[in-house]
Amino acid sequence: MTTRAVHTTHAQQSSTTGPGAGRHILTAVALAATVPYLALKAAWLSGSRIGIPDGSVLLEAGPFLTVANAVTLAMDACVIALVLVLTRPWGLRTPAWILTVPVFTATGLLTPILLGFPGQLLVRALGFGAGPQEAAAREPFLDPWVFNVVYTGFTVQGLALAALFVPYARKRWGRRWQGVVGERLPSPTGVVAAAAAWGALVLAAVLAYRASGGTAGLGNERADAYAAESAAVCAAHAICVLAAGAGALLLARGGALVARWPLGLTWIGAAATLTWGAWMLIASLGPQLDGGEAMSGAARLIYAGQMATGSLATTVLVRFLISRRER
Repeated sequence: MTTRAVHTTHAQQSSTTGPGAGRHILTAVALAATVPYLALKAAWLSGSRIGIPDGSVLLEAGPFLTVANAVTLAMDACVIALVLVLTRPWGLRTPAWILTVPVFTATGLLTPILLGFPGQLLVRALGFGAGPQEAAAREPFLDPWVFNVVYTGFTVQGLALAALFVPYARKRWGRRWQGVVGERLPSPTGVVAAAAAWGALVLAAVLAYRASGGTAGLGNERADAYAAESAAVCAAHAICVLAAGAGALLLARGGALVARWPLGLTWIGAAATLTWGAWMLIASLGPQLDGGEAMSGAARLIYAGQMATGSLATTVLVRFLISRRER
């Protein structure tokens, strides 16, 4: 009778702690989604011209492109490590900062793609925009299929990682978002949240202007190349920056709102605004791989504003999480 009870208890624990079929599928999907991008980057680093048409500026980009390819290959390879941390038993013992920093970065880089790429496809399906074929015909850069393969892979990665991270975070840190937001955060944090909200409103207005077709400050070449697909990307970033500002304000003011909603808004919005602002600002300082004119000062100011707003919202997010830990 005792043996039977032990076996029953063991079976219950195995079914509770062991990964289900759904998680196995998500793991396989996330790992498979990294293959096209990693394969392309590895091929280009080894000297292959796959996906690069004749006359492309990429054929003459030199050492900068080699470094860029190596860095982005390493970044996408980190997705494999993230998947392992989120799905293996030892992943729960990983120091929090080693996990949260890459996840925050991945959230930030992938969220605008999750919003913008389907938006671009919709724009093309409705008959607006040039599409990759027409753009490639105007100025050779990459074969059209490369964009579709790469961004489809990024989209799948983002969805799969989110589906793996949420149950992991619920199991490890679920208490942090249980219940309501609670007490108002200290006054200095409220000031930071207000600054993030105002910055978000200003940036959202600028990005909305860009999304509606405004080209002031872009430079002649970039203004001429502006298309409906660009509007979809600007709209995606506007949504992210508004999420960062609104989430930070809700976390700072406290109240009876269920905590997971403003926490999720701030995490996603701040990550996307900070990481993309930083990424684009750094990219704007180097040679332009598309062969076009250098980024204008106005564009760099927008990227710097995204970095600042994202950093402010992130500060509020961290302070809120610390306050939950101190309870």
